[in-house]
Amino acid sequence: MTKKNQKLERVRRSLPVVDSLPPSKTRAFLEGPVPRRPSPTLAVWAFTQACDQQCVACGPRSGQSLRNELTTEESLRLVEELAEIGVGEVVLIGGEAYLRPDFLLVIRAIREHGMKASMTTGGYGFTRQHIEAAVEAGLQLVSFSIDGLGETHDALRRRDGSWARAFEGIAHVRRAGATACANTQINRRTLGQIVELADLLGEAGIASWQMFLTIPHGGAADHPDLILQPYMMLEVFEEIERMIARCREHGITVWPGNNLGYFGPLETALRRAMSDTAYYSGCQAGLSGLGIEADGSIKSCPSLGGPANTGGSWREHSLKTIWERAPEMRRIERRTREDLWGFCHDCYYAEPCMGGCTATSEPIFGKPGNNPFCHHRALELDKQGLRERLVQVQAAPGTPFDHGRFELVCEPKP
Repeated sequence: MTKKNQKLERVRRSLPVVDSLPPSKTRAFLEGPVPRRPSPTLAVWAFTQACDQQCVACGPRSGQSLRNELTTEESLRLVEELAEIGVGEVVLIGGEAYLRPDFLLVIRAIREHGMKASMTTGGYGFTRQHIEAAVEAGLQLVSFSIDGLGETHDALRRRDGSWARAFEGIAHVRRAGATACANTQINRRTLGQIVELADLLGEAGIASWQMFLTIPHGGAADHPDLILQPYMMLEVFEEIERMIARCREHGITVWPGNNLGYFGPLETALRRAMSDTAYYSGCQAGLSGLGIEADGSIKSCPSLGGPANTGGSWREHSLKTIWERAPEMRRIERRTREDLWGFCHDCYYAEPCMGGCTATSEPIFGKPGNNPFCHHRALELDKQGLRERLVQVQAAPGTPFDHGRFELVCEPKP
């Protein structure tokens, strides 16, 4: 191989492995009867991989836009299909959706098709002009990602001033007449700052606050020291209990992520705004929602990656076909107790919980069905004088939504 070819090969290998589409599944899609499925209520759309921050815990490892992102024309056609299958709300994420100049056209199309239009953003470059134009186009709700207090947030986002800009964005959204919300990752850096952050967000006037545990996938897989230990769930929920009390004082609706719970003494207080039952009802990947990648790949969950969770390419199949026929979209629907293992298999709450959030357990062990980040589980082990600890035994390869592998150690409490 010549020196020139060697150089080209090195460049090729250094390129991110993010542009390939999942293999064609025409045969699998077209065989058999069409199953009846309920319509997804929520679609979370990674509108572009372009991003103006470099977040340590970024699942898709965003940065540069993909070469094969959906065009404006394709995006507008996809909006039509989302409405056709009965989606109620479309959430634009990224990267950062506002970095595509056509994001206003897509927001307007979402509203014209009778769906709710919302956005999740870090807010670093989401200026007042962006916000006013987006709200005029029909954007109804913006959730700002705010991880801890100022110094912690800026360090995790790797952008000085990003925390201040996010709070400025909250003010701009409220002045423009839309609903401002927040979302926060709980990890070793943000734990201990949640209660104080609740007061600051209350003063900023947010309507609701979603929080979830940092998942050891994507960028976070390269920083295992950022990930909470399972035994720390006791400390986490002590802080959450204080946070819930502050949120009530400020009139903030608490909206827990799917990986925060389960079945501990705070379950009802956490989920009272989500359903009449007010307890965790199992992973919703491919059941009540779907994820859309910037290249048109359709996933069962926006936080899951890999072939096992990708139903196919919208460019090859209609959204309706993928939703109804792709087995990857029905993976959770078919899960039974026999698919659970470890503590989860024998747990009293196994049937309603089904192992908790797939996007959390799969990056830990390489397969779902056993979730050590469980409040009930930590309490039960604590009663026995035991605790669980994770040790990373395999690093992540460095691709979007990738993960390493962890070993679970159950040991006596110190």
